Amino acid sequence: MFSSFFAPSPRRRGAVRLVAATLVSGLVAAGVLAGAGTASADETAQNQGGATASIGGLKTYGDAVIHGETGDLTVSAGLFEMSVEGGGMLQTYCVDLHNPTQRDAKYHETPWSGTSLGANKDAGRIRWILQNSYPQVNDLAALAATARVGSGLTEQDAAAGTQVAIWRYSDGADVDALDPQAEKLADYLEKSARNMTEPAASLTLDPPAVSGRPGALLGPVTVHTNASAVTVAPPADAATSGVRIIGKDGKDATSALDGSQLFFEVPEDAPAGSADLTVQASTTVPVGRAFTSESRSQTQILAGSSESTVSAKAGASWAATGAIPALSAARNCAKGGLDITAANEGDEAFTFDLLGAEHTITAGESRTVTVPLQEDQAYDFTIEAAGFDKRFTGVLDCRTQGSATGVTIQTLSEPSPVTVGTTTADVNLAETGASAATPMIVGVAIALVVFGGAALIVVRRRDTQG
Repeated sequence: MFSSFFAPSPRRRGAVRLVAATLVSGLVAAGVLAGAGTASADETAQNQGGATASIGGLKTYGDAVIHGETGDLTVSAGLFEMSVEGGGMLQTYCVDLHNPTQRDAKYHETPWSGTSLGANKDAGRIRWILQNSYPQVNDLAALAATARVGSGLTEQDAAAGTQVAIWRYSDGADVDALDPQAEKLADYLEKSARNMTEPAASLTLDPPAVSGRPGALLGPVTVHTNASAVTVAPPADAATSGVRIIGKDGKDATSALDGSQLFFEVPEDAPAGSADLTVQASTTVPVGRAFTSESRSQTQILAGSSESTVSAKAGASWAATGAIPALSAARNCAKGGLDITAANEGDEAFTFDLLGAEHTITAGESRTVTVPLQEDQAYDFTIEAAGFDKRFTGVLDCRTQGSATGVTIQTLSEPSPVTVGTTTADVNLAETGASAATPMIVGVAIALVVFGGAALIVVRRRDTQG
């Protein structure tokens, strides 16, 4: 996630921003920072493209039992529904059993590498389960016959059995479906699953950031999509800036296909600046795509998609002389950090210090630097160089947390925000009068443990002018 580009800044020399990296055991209070200023929602909602959706809750589900050292816990297991921005509906299963689901949390389509699936050798088996069970196989009689579970398999049983099988691979959970038929389905899916490759994104732009000189073509930016075509929106200020988005034929691009190359055409007399292009399409999101949220809500994996709106953005920066940096970033869960890719299409090198290490990007060079982060670490830093700056924010969420923290979160039909900073005792449904539709936190009391941490991010251009 977190593709990005620079915005012009009046500063000539690089500045230092200090971020208080907040670490939370099991839960995270996202957005806690120090010395990094404030940001609008648009500044923090960065992603690599695809579908953006808000989670509604569990809609088709049954019961499952998690077996743990402290005893057995009954939880709801099944399909979530999400509403896609711009139109469309998604159905998802959870691949993050022990983390909470936040009400109305916003989710972004995310590569497996940016989630716990990236380091999970069984992630491909989860995709096989999704392809070979409910709702992709919605003929319940046929599914029951294939799994040899007998007659009368309901949608609730099918959803619960599928979720249980997924949890066994996504979380390594010792979990069983409460209904016998759902349990038989879960056993069949677990034993039959085979590795499959990660599905391609519904829509991305590569690279997400380019740079160059006025008067030249900046790019190419390549469209990758499973849609039949995408619409191309020029920069918002194109009428005044004169920046055009063109194809390889040199004509204004208003639409594009998978594999199409797009370019920013910047007027030769344009002052140093930046712009972005947006592409959008309507398509079905591939089954098996991961979805993550910046609100620290359970990671989801796609089980079904209606025709849905997807979009992606790429940015460009330009200057007449000196270093012309372009930055983008993506989570790398295999390395436990954030990959920052720095490219320089200028005629001078620029140097930056990153967590005590100095990096020099020469003219024409592109390099990726990994910023190591701890699990659940909130990061917020701004890189400033050569008159441009870019802010990166987010939370590293690469692992399922139950085994590490002893925290168990029950996922129910109407997920609600977890109260951060308080301790919640065990909840007895009989005593509270709640039903299976009541949001709750079950198991060991949750203690919010905050570890102070600070990451000093410095980026500066070598400037002999003082």
